[in-house]
Amino acid sequence: MRLQIPVTLRWADLDAYGHVNNVEALRLLEEARIAAFWRHGPGSTPTAVIESGPGAATHTFVAATEVEYLAPLGYHREPVIVELWIGHLGGASIDVCYRVLAPAEPRTPGAALTGSPVAPADLVAHVHARTTMVMVDAGTGRPRRLTDGERAAWLPYVEDPVVFRRRRR
Repeated sequence: MRLQIPVTLRWADLDAYGHVNNVEALRLLEEARIAAFWRHGPGSTPTAVIESGPGAATHTFVAATEVEYLAPLGYHREPVIVELWIGHLGGASIDVCYRVLAPAEPRTPGAALTGSPVAPADLVAHVHARTTMVMVDAGTGRPRRLTDGERAAWLPYVEDPVVFRRRRR
């Protein structure tokens, strides 16, 4: 099972070539990750079990991120879809896997919206990635074990991790 989080592109995300800049692609992943895993009131996803805010008992730290850019991502007025799943549940960490999906051909800026959603079959993966997040006790600054509640919320979303095509050995 995977989560699908819509994330809106901004004009500032584009580089001189009219594509989403590689650094801004990481921001898309971060926005989807926050929506998917941090509590933020009614309407949160079922996986949103991490406390948020400066007074939270748990902090999360990104230990590693690996990104592979599959196709240029142009501007879309409709949100792109960031698909997330858990590639690994560790003792104090999780590997969050992602695919950024959007139509193969972006609409021209200023073009009228049709009002009809893009069919999932018409979406193309532009980016895939993996982030290792470590849960840290805010009081001690030390990694802490995943709670039973976190494991229960995330277990249905565990599947094989993303496979990187262009990895050099």
